[in-house]
Amino acid sequence: MEDVRSRGDAADLLLPLWRALVVFRVITWLFACFGVWTRWDGIHRHSGAVAQLAIMGVWTVVASIGYSRHWGRRNTRLALADLVVTVGCMYATLLAQPLLDIRGGASVLTSVWAAGPVIALAISRGRDGGLLGAATISLALLSLRGVDHASKILSNVQLLLVAGLVVGYAATTMRRANARLREAIAAEGAAAERLRLGRSIHDGVLQVLAQVQRRGTAIGGEAAELAALAAEQEVALRTLMASRPSTGDRGRIDLCMLLIPLATPRVDVVVPAGQVLLPTATATELVAVVKEALSNVDKHAGPGARSWVVVEDLGDEVLLSVRDDGTGTTPDRLEQATSDGHLGVSQSIRGRIADLGGSVSVRTAPGEGTEWEMRVGSR
Repeated sequence: MEDVRSRGDAADLLLPLWRALVVFRVITWLFACFGVWTRWDGIHRHSGAVAQLAIMGVWTVVASIGYSRHWGRRNTRLALADLVVTVGCMYATLLAQPLLDIRGGASVLTSVWAAGPVIALAISRGRDGGLLGAATISLALLSLRGVDHASKILSNVQLLLVAGLVVGYAATTMRRANARLREAIAAEGAAAERLRLGRSIHDGVLQVLAQVQRRGTAIGGEAAELAALAAEQEVALRTLMASRPSTGDRGRIDLCMLLIPLATPRVDVVVPAGQVLLPTATATELVAVVKEALSNVDKHAGPGARSWVVVEDLGDEVLLSVRDDGTGTTPDRLEQATSDGHLGVSQSIRGRIADLGGSVSVRTAPGEGTEWEMRVGSR
């Protein structure tokens, strides 16, 4: 378990922010100590100041240990506890200075140290967490200083708000990047494992199936049926090896991943090396179109016809073509089939593409097969 967490921390882009927060906590506590030392003669109760610094020091150690560990970085409750303790330490200034002196101009002894939970909440919860911390510290400061001195603490409030916003925005951006990095690492690992298995399958199972197919075809008879089964399993294994993760974003999916399983001994599927991401509804409709076109090949192109499904990513649009080497037909016969009530072409192919805002063209001639070419926007 510890090794898993260590690897997770190594890929955590927010880790530098947490480490910077720990350094900030320690330095600002030392700065608060220095401030008390320089104003020692002006402090009303020295014992109260020492007690406050001791409490701040103990909490600095506790919070720093928490923010340095996995559980502390994953638990917003530590940042909220930090906020509560910090506000309490601000009010602990009353142990060293009377309220009238503070409102008269005496310093709140926590100084810049009080900004720690603002940064912690910004890292943990993003912009909203940073604003919550900044507002809480600002209200505590205002209650100590009094509304009559609101203009004097305005600069401190502005700095707290800016820190909460900027750090929160940076943390949110890095968190999103971290999620994408983890997905990329997972995809890379899966691809490496698939490549390793692919080599093993290619060197063993696929070669045996290919040999069974060749020998069975040569022998004929019942062995030919065995050869056909071997050919089907070879295609199935190659399809499995060529499959890829279906990861996308914002409701988009890889069209190639959906089309690759359509490959058979008589159907070749050719796709780009990279993903072709489309809206899920668009990709689903295109797969239905391809299935209808392949169904037409089985019904009308002849028993020995082969088909090719080709995907091309043109940037703003996707070009999808389905071609066969069957008997072919004429455009007039296609129109006549629609008139006779055969709606596969008009509705399942042309109708679907039209609904997607795309275009369809078909080229066919007797003895030359048929090729459907469909263009659909990729946005």
